[in-house]
Amino acid sequence: MRFRVVRAAVADDGMSTVEYAIGTIAAAAFGAVLYAVVTGESIVDALTKIIDKALNTAV
Repeated sequence: MRFRVVRAAVADDGMSTVEYAIGTIAAAAFGAVLYAVVTGESIVDALTKIIDKALNTAV
């Protein structure tokens, strides 16, 4: 009986599920932040300038 109580208190069944859930939420949040940064006006302008400079460079 005592072994079952100790085992129930120490058991971590489901820990991997919680870890996956937290990792998934963190990845989704990172993706949302990255999307907001990349679609921001300054990033789009900077990328456009880089591409224009690369296409208009005389070799």
